[in-house]
Amino acid sequence: MTPTGYILQVISLLGGLALFLFGMDIMGKALERQAGGKLQTILAQMSSTPIKGFILGLAVTAVIQSSSATTVMVVGFVNSGIMMLRQAISIIMGANVGTTVTSWILSLSSLEGESFLVQVFKPTTLAPLCGIIGIVLFMASKSEKKKGVGTILLGFTTLMTGMELMSGSMEFLKNEQWFANLFVSFQNPIFGVIAGAVLTGIIQSSSASVGILQGLCVTGAVTFGAAIPIIMGQNIGTCVTAMLASVGTTKNARRTAIVHLYFNVIGVVIFLALFYIINAIHPWPFLDDPANAMGIAVVHTTFNLCATAVLLPMGRVLEKLAMRTIPDSPEPEQTALLDARLLATPAVAVQRAREITCRMAEDARTCFTMAVNLTHDFNEQKLEQLRETEDRTDQYEDALGSYLVKLSEENLAVEDNRRLNTLLYTIGDFERIADHAVAIGVAGQEIKEKPVNFSSPAKEELAVLERAVGDVLERTVSAFVDVDLEKAAKIESLEQVVDSLVREIKSRHIERLRKGICTVEYGFVLDDLLTAYERIADHCSSVAVEMMQMSAGKMDRHEYLGALKAGNLDESAQFNRRYQEYKERYLFPEDQQK
Repeated sequence: MTPTGYILQVISLLGGLALFLFGMDIMGKALERQAGGKLQTILAQMSSTPIKGFILGLAVTAVIQSSSATTVMVVGFVNSGIMMLRQAISIIMGANVGTTVTSWILSLSSLEGESFLVQVFKPTTLAPLCGIIGIVLFMASKSEKKKGVGTILLGFTTLMTGMELMSGSMEFLKNEQWFANLFVSFQNPIFGVIAGAVLTGIIQSSSASVGILQGLCVTGAVTFGAAIPIIMGQNIGTCVTAMLASVGTTKNARRTAIVHLYFNVIGVVIFLALFYIINAIHPWPFLDDPANAMGIAVVHTTFNLCATAVLLPMGRVLEKLAMRTIPDSPEPEQTALLDARLLATPAVAVQRAREITCRMAEDARTCFTMAVNLTHDFNEQKLEQLRETEDRTDQYEDALGSYLVKLSEENLAVEDNRRLNTLLYTIGDFERIADHAVAIGVAGQEIKEKPVNFSSPAKEELAVLERAVGDVLERTVSAFVDVDLEKAAKIESLEQVVDSLVREIKSRHIERLRKGICTVEYGFVLDDLLTAYERIADHCSSVAVEMMQMSAGKMDRHEYLGALKAGNLDESAQFNRRYQEYKERYLFPEDQQK
């Protein structure tokens, strides 16, 4: 072949490789977006036993088409304290088996037969067919889910087209002696393992490197004797991504990456040792046969299944080995609140940010309960505990704010983008609720130190207000944590009742002040308390409205509230009915007697 011919073939090969890698990336990310935040729920909450962990790791990796992505995700979970090292081990093993799905998809190119069904499933037919369906769904559909399915199909089409282009451009290597000699050298297990590990380490995807090997099979130079050690090396090379991701993490997160490496290295050593011992006693008849795409997929899957069968029961041994490699230190470690590694899987990152916001909401509710108790029975130590809890909400807000801004720059599905916007709007509300709770606690300190004496009617009125505010806050936190829009819809009516109670208490205080029943000092403390209670209810209303408006894809909170109170919305009648119901529930004692 002429030098020009070589150059053209190399360009075609590299172009095919580019399409192949790009298609794999598109398909994997689209699959991940379709799965959404369920990935974290599945991985973090349902991996209680090794078998469950293995199945879940397999399933998630088969869905997102990347064991590297799953392993990096697991490293992030362990680093954040979501998952224990013991849980992570079985998931990693499942991920190693799940990644073999890609090689089976790519093995469609080796299908043989003249039947219509076989012809349809051959890449030359299946890829264009998926492309046609994918572009129709992507361009013509308004549904986000259908567009996502279209993107997956287009990614698959690009991947298979790249694979076909690579395979076609490699055919000229059939007659190249140097290429045949190269693969003869790879029959040496050490050289083959090193070659597979280096290739996979460079492109950081065992699925992609196995796909390249499957593409090389068209040359006929790749025998099973050379392919098997290369596949073993590819399984070791895929550990590079997790090892890099574990840099700067907690010890347990680094141990997770080490377990991934140990699993593959030990598995390769055992597999190759047994394979070549058997070969020495009774030579394998297929070693000199040319490999094909289907055969590569079989070897890849067989190795990972065998390695898992041997090592899954030895999870505790791998855990101890990792702990000896990275021993504990005397100083306690802090887990990462929000791990930046999870940004690589945006849907999972949104779910993790939401979990932290839920913690923040719970802390805000705790702050309020502690603060109200301080107005009745002040204790300096409890006030300090209140301030510490409020400080934690400040830390949550700072961490979440910067994390969510970074996350907003990622390519998010519409639903995840709405969830993210809800979080951005509500973290400030929960932080301010905690701030106002501290103000209530400080008012409790003032009541004790001055001292301020409350009249019996004033105590009874404040007790009603405390219950109403506690109710609206409880409903808000519950609605937010449970993502319950029905609960959220009831909060604005109750917030309006709180506003009317505050106005009435102020009016009654002025009347008592004129009669000399209450003191001016009490008035100052009362004003602080009423302001804090009213503001807490306002922030609860803000959270509820944002939840409802974001779920509908709307943004303007003030316009919504104005229309609701003016009776211009369908739900206005229900709002007024609930307002009357809550108003009757929170009557002052003297009004109940009328």
